[in-house]
Amino acid sequence: MTKRKRHTAKFKFQVALEASKNQRTRNQIASDLGVHPTQVSQWKRELLSNGNRIFETKTSRREKLLVAQETALYEQIGRLNMELEWLKKKAG
Repeated sequence: MTKRKRHTAKFKFQVALEASKNQRTRNQIASDLGVHPTQVSQWKRELLSNGNRIFETKTSRREKLLVAQETALYEQIGRLNMELEWLKKKAG
């Protein structure tokens, strides 16, 4: 019994990109890279249908990171203000 090959996302992207160029047939690409021709077609179809999400994902990740940092900073400001008020009451 043979194990399934696990291909990296980078490899899949390269195969799909090569297939989308339409310079060689999918059978040629598949035999050169050692994958099944159906897999080449599937990765190409996925790249063409979901390719626009590649650039959207980076933006949304960056926005989520900024929102998380902003929330953490506002929480810290709130805690520091509460400590300052408590110290003012104790000192005065």
